[in-house]
Order: sequence, then C-alpha cells, then structure tokens
Amino acid sequence: MRLCDQDIEKWLKRKGLIIKPYPKKEFIHGVTVDIHLGNKFRFFNNYKRSYIDLSTSNVNIELSLKDAMSNEIAFSKEKPLFLQPGSLVLSSTFESITIPDNLVGWLDGRSSLARLGLMIHATAHRIDPGWKGNIVLEIFNAGKLTLALYPKIKIAALSFEALNQAVLRPYNIRNKAKYKSQNGVIPSRIDLE
Repeated sequence: MRLCDQDIEKWLKRKGLIIKPYPKKEFIHGVTVDIHLGNKFRFFNNYKRSYIDLSTSNVNIELSLKDAMSNEIAFSKEKPLFLQPGSLVLSSTFESITIPDNLVGWLDGRSSLARLGLMIHATAHRIDPGWKGNIVLEIFNAGKLTLALYPKIKIAALSFEALNQAVLRPYNIRNKAKYKSQNGVIPSRIDLE
C-alpha cells in the first residue's frame, strides 16, 4: 500500500520516516514528498581507457572508475551546473532520508523537468528498507538544449510503500551494503560477486 500525504505526515511526526531537513507542508502532495538537488556533483572525465570491463576483478573496476570520475565539485546559484545534451553527472539529494525496515521508497523524476529531457535516475529508483543518507542521482540530459541546474531546486519526488512486515535484512545492517550512511556524491562501487 502506497502512503498518502496524511500517512506520510504521520510517519514523519512519529519519526518512523525521517527526512532532514523536515519537509514543509507544501512539499507533501497526494502520495509524494518533493526532494531537492544538493550542491555537489561528479562528472565523467575523458576516459584514459576506452571501456570499463565489468567482468574483471573489483580492484580493476574501481581503478577504472577512479580514472573516470571527477572529484566532488560544488555549484551554487551564482555558479550553476550547465548540463550539456547527452551528458551524465552524479549528484545527490539535498535531503538526507532514513527509511525504516517496514517501508520502501520510490524515487521519481518530475514531469515538468522530464519534458525538458532531464532524467534523474538511470535505473536506480528503489530506496531500500533500512536506507539512511543522501540519495545519489544519475542525472542525464536527453534533451537538445543545455540545462542550468542550481542547488535546492525541486528535482524529484519520493513516494513510500508500507510493507506487511519488517524485512529481515534491512540495508543498514547488511554486511556488504556499499552505500551505508551515504553522504554526498558517491560513485559506483561495483560488486560482481
């Protein structure tokens, strides 16, 4: 069952679901909570290699990814991020989200931005039970025009689905959870095992 606005407010008030900073009432609509863009991003450098081999050891992949990704770069209202057509960057949500072990979150782009060609996740839109931290966004400009992005713009919406019981292995207690308490723009940590 998806939570409606009244349910979301109840979960937030009793701190079963935590969104920091606490969302204003006008950010909670129907079945979603507006989520805002953080102020840092990472882009893909001109690669030193022509491809990343996903079938090799994790060490080789991580070295390839270090070559491929920039360090975190801050942007601001005065110095926006200009996202060129066909470009992919990683950024994160301004909000930090904590999801209990009996809810699952779903991240969706905003229709008004999608109509300009802006996609905010490649495929990763499920936020697991037990998640805590900023959500990394895979932002892609599929449009024809350069898009200027600013910190704290409404970039996405989160919805939540109640589970009939708590999961046995929430994200925050898994041994191999790669993005526990994620803060900022964390690049891929591929696990092929």
